[in-house]
Amino acid sequence: MIKGYYFITDAGLSKNGNLSDVRNAVEAGVNIVQYRSSIGDPDAMLVEAKELRKVCKGRPLFIVNDMVDVAIAIDADGVHIGQGDMSYEEARGLLGKNKIIGVTVHDIKEAIAAEKKGADYLGVSPIFLTGTKEDAGKPCGTELIIEVKKNCNIPIVAIGGIDLDNAKQVIVAGADALCAISAVVTKDDVKGEIGKFQGLFEQKRKGATCFMK
Repeated sequence: MIKGYYFITDAGLSKNGNLSDVRNAVEAGVNIVQYRSSIGDPDAMLVEAKELRKVCKGRPLFIVNDMVDVAIAIDADGVHIGQGDMSYEEARGLLGKNKIIGVTVHDIKEAIAAEKKGADYLGVSPIFLTGTKEDAGKPCGTELIIEVKKNCNIPIVAIGGIDLDNAKQVIVAGADALCAISAVVTKDDVKGEIGKFQGLFEQKRKGATCFMK
């Protein structure tokens, strides 16, 4: 299920708002939506998360970034945690064995460790220089995707500084999915922009000449 364009909300960058963006992402056929929020009010965040969850119910997986309590409250499909967030073990204990847990990794050691613990997928980040997340860290490049692909057997989601100009490099390197937040939510036609990235994965699947070079 974790393949193609991986959608992450960003109200600060969004041109049309999270609700509109998620509806467009669902219409574009994404397989997974992650709710990332900077709302300071926990109650307001819960209200928005519930609304977005309804949009995704029964279609793409709905993942909550970091906030395990919110994920539990709205019965999300899982959570995504970073290296500085709640530990995988604690998150798994709270969520149970059937929920999805994705883990952000910045090097091969973190990737191998996350898989051994039981992570369902890896968010390899940041691939390129990005201004979307202030604490993203130093770019790791597509080389890390290749290395992780060789050493891990769970899906890889590439994120950080990705746009239509460099997305093919990420896919060729072996990413199962990618996220390009600012390249999508800052545009008028969110559905159409997502479709462009989805199209690259389809070209790869069909063995298009541009992916065989």
